[in-house]
Amino acid sequence: MSNASDSIGWGIVATGKIARSFAADLALVPGAHLAAVGSRSEGSARAFAERYGDGRTRAHGSYEALVADAGVDVVYIATPHALHLAGARAAFEAGKHVLCEKPVTLRAADAEEMVRLAGEHDRFLMEAMWTACHPVIRELRRELASGRFGTPRHVAAELGFRVDADPTDRMLAPELGGGALLDMGIYPLTFAHLLLGEAEDLRGVATVAPSGVDLDIAIAGRYPGGAVATLHASMTSWSSRAASIATDLGRITLDGDFHHPTAAVFTPIGRPDQQITLTGDEPVIGRGYGNEIAEVDRCLGEGLRESPLVPHEQTLTVLRQMDGLRADLGIRYPDDPA
Repeated sequence: MSNASDSIGWGIVATGKIARSFAADLALVPGAHLAAVGSRSEGSARAFAERYGDGRTRAHGSYEALVADAGVDVVYIATPHALHLAGARAAFEAGKHVLCEKPVTLRAADAEEMVRLAGEHDRFLMEAMWTACHPVIRELRRELASGRFGTPRHVAAELGFRVDADPTDRMLAPELGGGALLDMGIYPLTFAHLLLGEAEDLRGVATVAPSGVDLDIAIAGRYPGGAVATLHASMTSWSSRAASIATDLGRITLDGDFHHPTAAVFTPIGRPDQQITLTGDEPVIGRGYGNEIAEVDRCLGEGLRESPLVPHEQTLTVLRQMDGLRADLGIRYPDDPA
C-alpha cells in the first residue's frame, strides 16, 4: 500500500459532481484515503483537495501528474464517458489499479480494450456500478436466487429526470456519449441483468433529438426462463425511479430510488400481513459509493483483478446490449465504426 498505515491511497481523476459525491463517501471508508486529485485546472484540483482531503491530499493540475503520483494505489476515473479509455490506459501504464465510472466506455469494443489493458498490466479493473455493490440489491439477489420469493416473471424499472442544460453540455453531446441510454438506461439494464441473468432478446423504441442524442428510450426484454422486463430511461421527464419484480408468489418493490434503494419489500399474494422487508446484511456507507469503494479495497487486499460483484463480463455484456440497441435505433456517436 501507499503508506505505513496500510491505508489504500485513492486518486480521483476530474472534479465534477460525481467525483464530489464519491470523495464524500471515500472519507467514510476505513482503510482508504484520498491521496491525490487531478484536474485540468490546478485551481480546481486544489479547491477539491481542500474540501475533501485530509490535509495531506495532493492537488495536480493534470491527469498525467495524478496517475504518476507515487502515493496513489488506485485511480477513480470520473471524466466524461468518451475519455475513460484514455484515462484507464494512462493509469494502467503507471501501475495503478482502476475504478472507472459507468459506462466504462462508449462502446463494447473500447471496453474490451480496457479489460485487455488491465490484464496486460496485471492491474485491477472494476466498473463503478454502485448498484451491484449495494447491500439491499445484494441481499435481494441472494433471496431471489434461493426461490424464497418464487420465480421472477417480470422486472420493471425506470430512471429519468429532466435535463435542462446548454446544448454544449456533456449529456447532450453525441461525441461524449450523451443521451438517456448511457447515462440512465444502463441502470435498469444492469438491474434486470443482476436479477434475471443475461437478456436473450432486447427491443427498443426511442425519441432522438436532431443532434442524434436519444432523449427517451423504452426497452422490452426477454430473459432466461421466459421472464420479461420493461425498462425506461428519460432526459425529458421526471420518472418515478422505481422498480418492481413480479413473481409467481407475489411482488417485490424497491423503496426509494431503485438503483440505490433503502429497502426491498416482498408482498406474498393474498397475504399482505406477511410482508418481508430486506434492508441488507451490512450498512450502506454514505450514499452508497462507499460500498463500491470498500469492495475495491477488499479485492485489492485479496489480490483479485476483478470483482465478483461487478465482473468484467457483466460490464461487457451490458455495453454490448447498449451497442445493439443503438444500432437498431440508429443512435451513433462520431467515432463509431462505419
